[in-house]
Amino acid sequence: MSKVRIGFIGTGGIAGLHARQLLELPEAEIKAITDTSERNRERFIEKFGLQEVEQFSDYQEMLEQADIDAVVICSPHTLHFQQAHDVLTRGLHVLIEKPMTCSSAEAELLIRTAEESGKIMQVSYQRHFQPEFLYIRNAIESGEIGKITSITASLYQEWRQGTPGSWRADPALSGGGFLMDSGSHIIDVLLWTSGLTPVEVKPQLHMHGAAVEIDTFTSIRFAEGAVAGLNLVGYSPCWHETFVFCGEKGGIFYDNGKITLRRLRQEPIVPELPKQTTNQDKSFIDAILGRHEVLVPGEFALKVVKLSEMIYQAAGYVPEAAQESEEEQTV
Repeated sequence: MSKVRIGFIGTGGIAGLHARQLLELPEAEIKAITDTSERNRERFIEKFGLQEVEQFSDYQEMLEQADIDAVVICSPHTLHFQQAHDVLTRGLHVLIEKPMTCSSAEAELLIRTAEESGKIMQVSYQRHFQPEFLYIRNAIESGEIGKITSITASLYQEWRQGTPGSWRADPALSGGGFLMDSGSHIIDVLLWTSGLTPVEVKPQLHMHGAAVEIDTFTSIRFAEGAVAGLNLVGYSPCWHETFVFCGEKGGIFYDNGKITLRRLRQEPIVPELPKQTTNQDKSFIDAILGRHEVLVPGEFALKVVKLSEMIYQAAGYVPEAAQESEEEQTV
């Protein structure tokens, strides 16, 4: 395979980032797009100069008719499972925007489907490719701060102000609120960098009058002995992202892209980071071409889904999509 031919399901929002990154790759070609909105499709085509691309309003028609090898899914969260399942059973590779699914039952079914199909399934957690988070993960893994004792992970975003009237505010499409959306990236970093296993959660949710949760404050206990505070604030005046990893020998402090390594009574260390060499789309194409293994596999994304599910259930809030998936264990 000299070129990987790509189809898109969903052309709004995050689809633009995927298109831009794919168009930088000589091994990738965008051949088809699906969106229920003709306006969205036309904007996408015009923005990226894709006048030759095939257009569809129904993704099933794209899967049947388009000459493609892989699909990028950028649709509302509760649609991911069925769409990814249909892509894989058509014998196509799939890159799924976060979250992979809205329930662990769906995630486990999708992992089995991918295994049976023999096709690549990757989830689009972009922080796995960013030097700051690779540094944090490698520093923890190599023992730079010793055994982890606690983590604080926080994201603040003007999410509440920007979502009224959108699919994100509709639990039937979003599967949840800020935690399920942007918060999924923070949960990803928390689990991926630390390698810890959550066993107990105690959350507090604030809806702010919305149909989905906006603010979530959760204390987490891990099997390995560490504790964490996960703070997801969707009613904020701006974006601000922080992580603090404390261990028996030191700590790593992340503040909006800036990293400091601290040890007791020593001068702070600001590590020199390499340039980013890949991203979620390039790594997806490279995995399809056999250049390396899948870097964000479904098995890992399942961990993010499970912790999200634990938090919702402990809070007594089970989004509509999760309730349905528990009743439907087979496709």
